[in-house]
Amino acid sequence: MFAPGWARAAGKLKSCFLIVWGACLLQLAAAGAVAAQGRVTQSLNADWRFCKGTAQVPPASAEWQKVSVPHTWNAADVLDDAPGYYRGVGWYRKTLHVPAAWQSRSLYLHFEGASQTAEVYVNGQLAGRHVGGYTAFSVPVGKLLRFDGAGLSANEVLVKVDNSPNPNIPPLSGDFSFYGGIYRDVYLVAANDVHFDLDNYGSGGVFVSTPGVSAAAAEVAVRGTVANDARAARTVRVTTRVLDRSGRTVARQQTRVKLAAGQRQEFRHALGSVPKPHLWSPDDPYLYRVVTTLGDDNARAATLDEVNNPLGMRWFRFDPNEGFFLNGQHLALAGASRHQDFQGLGNALPDALHERDVLLLKQMGGNFLRIAHYPQDPAVLAACDRLGVLAAEEIPVVNGITDSPEFFRTCETMQTEMIRQHFNHPSVIIWAYMNEVLLRLPDGATRENAAGQAYFKRVARLAQRLDSLTRREDPARYTMIVNHGAFDLYQRAGLTAIPMLVGWNLYAGWYSPKLEDFPAFMDQHHRELPTKPLLITEFGADADSRLHAFPGQRFDKTEEYAAQYHQFYLNAIRKRPFVAGAAVWNLVEFNAEQRQEANPHLNTKGLLTADRQPKAAYLYYQSQLLKTPFVRIGSRAWNLRSGTAAGPDSLFCAQPVEVYTNQPTVRLLLNGQELGTRPVVAGVARFRVPFRQGPNQLTAQVPGQALSDQAEIEFLLLPQQLTDARLPFTELNVSLGDQRYFTDAPLHQVWVPEQEYTPGRWGYVGGQAYVEPSNGRLPYGSGRNILGTEYDALYQTQRVGLRQFRLDVPDGQYEVTLHFAELETAPPAEQLAYNLDQRAAAKAAPTAGRSFDVWLNGQLVLPGLGADTYLSPLQATSFRLPASAQGGKGLVLDFKARTGMTILNGIQVKQQY
Repeated sequence: MFAPGWARAAGKLKSCFLIVWGACLLQLAAAGAVAAQGRVTQSLNADWRFCKGTAQVPPASAEWQKVSVPHTWNAADVLDDAPGYYRGVGWYRKTLHVPAAWQSRSLYLHFEGASQTAEVYVNGQLAGRHVGGYTAFSVPVGKLLRFDGAGLSANEVLVKVDNSPNPNIPPLSGDFSFYGGIYRDVYLVAANDVHFDLDNYGSGGVFVSTPGVSAAAAEVAVRGTVANDARAARTVRVTTRVLDRSGRTVARQQTRVKLAAGQRQEFRHALGSVPKPHLWSPDDPYLYRVVTTLGDDNARAATLDEVNNPLGMRWFRFDPNEGFFLNGQHLALAGASRHQDFQGLGNALPDALHERDVLLLKQMGGNFLRIAHYPQDPAVLAACDRLGVLAAEEIPVVNGITDSPEFFRTCETMQTEMIRQHFNHPSVIIWAYMNEVLLRLPDGATRENAAGQAYFKRVARLAQRLDSLTRREDPARYTMIVNHGAFDLYQRAGLTAIPMLVGWNLYAGWYSPKLEDFPAFMDQHHRELPTKPLLITEFGADADSRLHAFPGQRFDKTEEYAAQYHQFYLNAIRKRPFVAGAAVWNLVEFNAEQRQEANPHLNTKGLLTADRQPKAAYLYYQSQLLKTPFVRIGSRAWNLRSGTAAGPDSLFCAQPVEVYTNQPTVRLLLNGQELGTRPVVAGVARFRVPFRQGPNQLTAQVPGQALSDQAEIEFLLLPQQLTDARLPFTELNVSLGDQRYFTDAPLHQVWVPEQEYTPGRWGYVGGQAYVEPSNGRLPYGSGRNILGTEYDALYQTQRVGLRQFRLDVPDGQYEVTLHFAELETAPPAEQLAYNLDQRAAAKAAPTAGRSFDVWLNGQLVLPGLGADTYLSPLQATSFRLPASAQGGKGLVLDFKARTGMTILNGIQVKQQY
């Protein structure tokens, strides 16, 4: 049993059509309808004016900015160093030019999304309000429009949008940014006075289901409502046809409906049995088309309205012991979650970028998308239908709830809007309604006290109301609550018993220390909830694609640790057939303004970077999920490397390289020279590659097949002895206090990890790597946002208490740049709910102010460095100093403390001549 899908928005995919009215390009219907003769749907994305302001309408003299929608006012301020971002009121205005012939029509403004509350005014009169930033809404405007003469009449539309925090509107908090604005498409819909219902929670008003499907036959049912806005009674014909891909009618039914003036009348069609249906699946996403037409009973040729919906014939079930089944066949759900976010655009994406993300998931081999943590643009599910990606969708009840009747009503309205607007998508198999809702308990509430117990009961009451509503609206799909990894807490609150499915967000080996706790948690669920199907709805590790280490460590934000993490998790999931599916957190990096860490304001757990470049983990999943032969060099994106020669007589540096493939063995060549053939273990073949100075071409080949991959890697080889004439010293960039490589591609520089000084080489003398005392996860450094730099990862680590930094460079003229950031005297950071570590100590008190001198080759060059001079807390500071190496003595930097301890975050040395 299942409900098939339908495409909502015109201009979204290839199946949509365009019509022309006058000189305007009219895009076909949003809200689930495809335009017919009787209905015109015109996009209104261009030529808006925007002004941030107060609750009152800004005057005409205010600075109204010309914009197009999709638009958000937070695209830039969520990325700057100033804490917070604008959450308040924004105003949009636009002039509509409406023809006189439309005066008798039913006219609506349809908004695909405005965050998070909207008031729509037409010619100064309130037309409608909407609460919630992630679902569509339609506003009737016909009675407020002016029609002057026989031509086009000008009408002013004014929209007040407000993304202010509101305790009665979810989400209350979350690890993502709550952008404001009209950030999805807007349409003007002109329907005949008799039309399919346009006042049904922003939906298309026609709903398609399949009460029974098998390989032998499928039943199709259609229901909806016809509205008569005319002043006289009407009799109309409602016709539904099911068309296959070639346009052949495979089922048909017609009904006469009598409507009094102003009446709305429901209709139902049971189209009988479609023999031997072409089934929809990820491997073969075959779509039928359901055409529902409204005609005047007295004029056989007249079409009053028409709605087109795609239909997927399939059935599915979840089993607590055996997982997920589609069309009677076992199918492991594998994919990722996704936020509606793009680099530089915020959430105001054109449809093509939404579609591209779904395509990137499909190209990874994924068959499952968790649309988190809110309903997204209609283009997303339309792409899932077309590409064959199964989906779970949820409303944004995240981290906690407000115990108020208004909050409960808002949640129920959101859930109803989501289900009705997206009811017809065959890709949707799960409706969810809570995510980690016990992550933040109210002030004064604990897991044990009475306030906490009362809160658990209120949360469970809301969950039960939402679950019951969902099952009434759509009995064919499954319901789900998504929990964080506090098993006993959700059990005690009763939240594991209410939904049909339980999803767990698990980060063992990331936010908690042991990877081995992940398989143990899955086994606990299966043991203690034996009748409840299980999905892993989140797991992931941050990976800044500029950072690398051998080996990677937990929470070091390197690609190497993230790849190791995902390999462990996928292997553990596959060993447990009772796990129905898993969704990586996240498909792409996304903005979270309150985050700090190595790449501030960005959650870097994405398998793709913010600009959609694949990381190593994405390639790994391709090797595990794709069914066609595949091979990729894991280091292909890390195409600028550096390292020190293997020995005093060596002209190479050996570093590990992983090759990802679904084939049994891989052969690797470096610049045409054989490096050997390795067996593939769980999709990975591992090599050590002797990189040489300059370009290095890696070629991975699958023996016996015409399957290969190449990667061009430039290597900046550092001499082990700095006076080695075979590798003349030119430049050195060192990150102090950590063991990571940092690649700065725009400046063509690689920062190498620190090392202790030995004669003939370079390195520090004395001290220790700084570790933030209040953080139980970071292997070194701080997780705080460093101001005034794009290189936070470099300034977040430092060596404390060092006495010297020495470089035994050849005689010559050099430029030395020293980098500092004061990490210890910084004010406390906001504690983010998702980022808490139960074992972490309270934040250590700030140390007393430090002051120290820096000497370069015996000369005092930086006296009295400290908070009273240049070292402001969490501020990047650097000094460039000329230096001369003479008499074979190299360069010697002395660090002498006056008070406190000396620090150094990074050093760059470049030979001038």
